[in-house]
Amino acid sequence: MGRKAKTTLIKEEYDRIMAHYADLPKNQMAIVEPLVQNAAFMKITLDDLQKSINADGCSEEYMNGANQYGKKASADLQAYNSLIKNYNTVTERLGKLLPPEKRESRLEQLARE
Repeated sequence: MGRKAKTTLIKEEYDRIMAHYADLPKNQMAIVEPLVQNAAFMKITLDDLQKSINADGCSEEYMNGANQYGKKASADLQAYNSLIKNYNTVTERLGKLLPPEKRESRLEQLARE
């Protein structure tokens, strides 16, 4: 059986995250929903990039002209590094918007995963 479509994975991640915010008032939901949409997209994209980096490595060779060549960070690695920073920012913001009774420490989250 093949891998689910990216849009399906994003929707599942969106639903998983949104379940934590179901009890929020409507005015806060207007802030949370776009953040969750972005977080879900970034999570699934980060997973894809990570698989690509694991398969292809962190560097790629380049050639600029006749005698200029070497190695540089792969495009996937650069995209991953940029996206992970944005993902961390969005998830931190979402964490602050969680109702206090649903908040858990980062250590508890890591232990659960």
